[in-house]
Amino acid sequence: MDQTPGIKIDLPADVRQMIAKLEGHGYEAYAVGGCVRDTILSRIPGDWDITTSAKPEQVKKIFPKTIDTGIQHGTVTVMLHRVGYEVTTYRIDGEYADNRHPDQVEFTNSLRLDLERRDFTINAMAYNDTDGMVDLYGGIKDLNQGMIRCVGNPDQRFEEDALRMLRAVRFSGQLGFQIEEQTRQAIIRNVMDLKHVSAERIRVEVMKLLVSKDPGQIREAYETGMTAVFLPEFDRMMQTDQCNPHHIYTVGEHSIRGVEWMNRFFGRKAGGWDDSLLPTEVEKMVSRLTAQCTSKQQQILCLTMLLHDVAKPECKTVDENGIGHFYGHPGKGSDLAKQIMKRLTFDRETMDMVCRLIESHDRQIAPASRSVRRAVAGIGRDLIPLLTLVQCADVLSQNPETIAPKLERILAVEKIYQNILATEAPLSIRELEVSGADLIALGMDPGPKMGELLKHLLSIVLDDPKQNTRESLMGLAKQEIKNGME
Repeated sequence: MDQTPGIKIDLPADVRQMIAKLEGHGYEAYAVGGCVRDTILSRIPGDWDITTSAKPEQVKKIFPKTIDTGIQHGTVTVMLHRVGYEVTTYRIDGEYADNRHPDQVEFTNSLRLDLERRDFTINAMAYNDTDGMVDLYGGIKDLNQGMIRCVGNPDQRFEEDALRMLRAVRFSGQLGFQIEEQTRQAIIRNVMDLKHVSAERIRVEVMKLLVSKDPGQIREAYETGMTAVFLPEFDRMMQTDQCNPHHIYTVGEHSIRGVEWMNRFFGRKAGGWDDSLLPTEVEKMVSRLTAQCTSKQQQILCLTMLLHDVAKPECKTVDENGIGHFYGHPGKGSDLAKQIMKRLTFDRETMDMVCRLIESHDRQIAPASRSVRRAVAGIGRDLIPLLTLVQCADVLSQNPETIAPKLERILAVEKIYQNILATEAPLSIRELEVSGADLIALGMDPGPKMGELLKHLLSIVLDDPKQNTRESLMGLAKQEIKNGME
């Protein structure tokens, strides 16, 4: 067995125990794949996988608590201390008719043959305390060189599972690596096979890329032809010049930079980043806002930046001075983004939030209390902090010569919003000091007119929060009801 001397991995106690138990029963066993790669890179593995010469039924006899998660492909999940570990038998895959699943799986006693079928060299390393690092295909070298390279013949690897082409880009984004040229050329040759990959699997890879260290690697997905298969709207964005003094990039490049800035807000940035565009006060603001975000909200924000201008290509007009305009693109963009997200099987919450953010992303809120209160009431209190981040990333991705006053306005609006929250000014109908029950007590019948009256009262309170007293609003309501009866 080819080994790489000098590399030692501190295996978790449970993993070491499982490997020792399998070896104690006469089988080979190794930690394998991503967990080995991430440990070498000083990253925390998301999970630990084990490969073994033991057959699934033999694994089940050795460990008392197992789950048949993929037994037809040799995988058994072993439960130990309430954590699941996938234990997979060495295998050789047969032909792939669907560019994803092998038509048949043949178990083998050879670790070499098992590693040979894996996607990339950096994912084809195995380790145990007995043999040390087993690196048969140059994974350590590629880790050191920052390279994504297929194991063996790249065309064959992509024919086996077409999603591997998009995974190559995703790994390059997560690790900050480059795709090796022969692997890249094989992607270009086989790119149309992505049509056979499920939308759900593509969605997962795209989202992992968008929140990665270097989401700008989506440019590789475009340049190799992948986005033309699963996101043709993005290709049109990349090919649309904006012809506007506020923009120096194509719609697509502007959107990519928006995603990059959003990840910069969350502390993830690739090398060579220009922080000079980000004023200290704005950076403090975005740091405070991102600290309040969940990982799901981070994904929503990055997806929003990718799609916020998706309708610009179809909305573009050019005036007599050669200036480009994109009238109505936020509303149309919201509709188009919804179609895209449905196609890629996003969940309802994500679709709702992204569409609302896109619809509001271009709204210019004046830095005045009345304007901010009205904006919050119209957009939604839950959306304002996220919208602030979206607008900051949007502005920072425009012409650097035009961004300073825009950032100043966003910062001023956010300060006013914080003051509104501190004073607990009413921003919705449910925060009024009167309710539908009060209007019924005044003789009003439930229905649309009651809703219109409540909206009218809210409008008055948004202009003057001091009007939000029961006495004042009841008086206004009585007058409105009287006028309606007359």
